[in-house]
Amino acid sequence: MRLTSKPVLCNYYVTYRCNAKCSFCDIWEKPSPYITLEDVAQNLRDLKKLGVQVIDFTGGEPLLHRQIDQMLAMAHEMGFITTLTTNAMLYPKLAQKLKGKIDMLHFSLDSADKETHDKGRGVACYDFVMESVRVAKELGERPDILFTVFKHNLHQLEEVYQKIILPNKLVLILNPAFEYNAVETGERLSEEELDYLTAFGKRKQVYLNEGFIELRRDGGNHTSKPVCKAASTTLVISPDNELVLPCYHLGTQAFPINGDLYTLYLSEEVEALKKLEGKLPACEGCTINCYMQPSFAVEVNKYFWKALPSTLRYNYYKGTWKRMFA
Repeated sequence: MRLTSKPVLCNYYVTYRCNAKCSFCDIWEKPSPYITLEDVAQNLRDLKKLGVQVIDFTGGEPLLHRQIDQMLAMAHEMGFITTLTTNAMLYPKLAQKLKGKIDMLHFSLDSADKETHDKGRGVACYDFVMESVRVAKELGERPDILFTVFKHNLHQLEEVYQKIILPNKLVLILNPAFEYNAVETGERLSEEELDYLTAFGKRKQVYLNEGFIELRRDGGNHTSKPVCKAASTTLVISPDNELVLPCYHLGTQAFPINGDLYTLYLSEEVEALKKLEGKLPACEGCTINCYMQPSFAVEVNKYFWKALPSTLRYNYYKGTWKRMFA
């Protein structure tokens, strides 16, 4: 049963440029412009009309955009829930400008060991994460630590939790790694390792969408009976001001927005692509978290029920539920 036909999320790529070179990501390899503030303003108005509730300003590294604080402020003032994930290299410098404008602020950290984390990110950024936690807390912000889970760093979870999460009163978000295109993330987690993640996700100050684990146990999305609702739940906007469908990672087609995102999203061409969500050959076995999370939220099925407890708990802790009903 579908709960809403409206899209709920916009993944807004402000640039594909990045100051890190993560081994499990290929976005930083792309040439890229920066989105313009004028296009953002117009698109936010159309996103509001379409019913979108959450704007995830992403990249690349979103803090590379010199007007990111203005974009966040605009979205926040319009009543959107704003989210941003950063490698934290630029956060200490920009923290004062960003204060109060990000509802869900995530700092990426994959190990409690500086050398290990920096090696995976291709740049020395561990110290920036630690500094960013300190600065954010001094400003009264409530950042989270986003831990991308691989087989090779699963054993690091306990140390991150004990040494960083609990002393700083942060939330640890467990983000199981996923493969896409030619990007490989190593051997997939075993049943025993998925069990370990599930148990870890029940600890205080830890968020794990249990729907992600269930989907991995089931072998991912299946084109014969797709769970993915990427195109109908999530709008993807590129730095070139294009609507990308059915999702960023497939990017089958990109449509120039030309100042009218509302009409474009409801057009026959886009509607035709929405009907193919989760059914394309490349969709078989997909487990991409950023599209599965909204997919689980709009349709009542076993993934909905698996995802619901942790989602409610996280939104209650962060207070974002208040903005949804403001």
